[in-house]
Amino acid sequence: MSLDLYARSEHLLGIEESTQFLHDAFATTLSEYKVNTVLDIGCGRGGLIERLTHEDIAAKGIDLSPVMVKEAVARGYDVECVDVSDYSGQFDAAVAVFDVLNFMDADGLETFLEGVSKILKPNGIFIADINSKHGFSEVAEGTMNAEDEKHFLSVDAVYSDDELRTVLTLFTQNDEDSYSKEQGIITQYFHGLRFFRKKRTLRLVKNENISLYDTNDKILLIFKKEG
Repeated sequence: MSLDLYARSEHLLGIEESTQFLHDAFATTLSEYKVNTVLDIGCGRGGLIERLTHEDIAAKGIDLSPVMVKEAVARGYDVECVDVSDYSGQFDAAVAVFDVLNFMDADGLETFLEGVSKILKPNGIFIADINSKHGFSEVAEGTMNAEDEKHFLSVDAVYSDDELRTVLTLFTQNDEDSYSKEQGIITQYFHGLRFFRKKRTLRLVKNENISLYDTNDKILLIFKKEG
């Protein structure tokens, strides 16, 4: 996955309001469980960490994009560039915001959930969101272009066989007469609720349809660590 290309393009995608909506939903859910420590997996630039810090929750973050991690650290947040399976620590809760789970195929997701279970305290919770099939086929699929003073971004997304393949093409102006071009493919995978209801250390205790861009395009999942 072209993580750093996505990081450099994110400001052109127009997702600020959607991200804030999800941060509100996650923060509200965490407050209901009265947690004190949280690990934000796929934390990006640290927006949710900032929100939780203001609510007196000790939040740390991890992300696989060095670009994102560098920016989060520069903002003063406790963030590392590491996979959750290689991370050590114990938390009351963990979160994965904005499609993190959809960026993994079934095998990768199983490994990921094992890693999440490892860092949770007994009876800890894990909150994540996933795209519904409607969200993939009716909302995410399609093309868009966006630009600012120095960048032009083209996005072309196709959904087929439970996979969304998105081609990002970013042009960056070097001087008045030349541009550099970067291109990468991001693949996301649809996972039905049956997958998450499999018996494992993390037990799915709640799922709720939420609407980000369209009716029921996402699902909020809440897991609890058994024991």
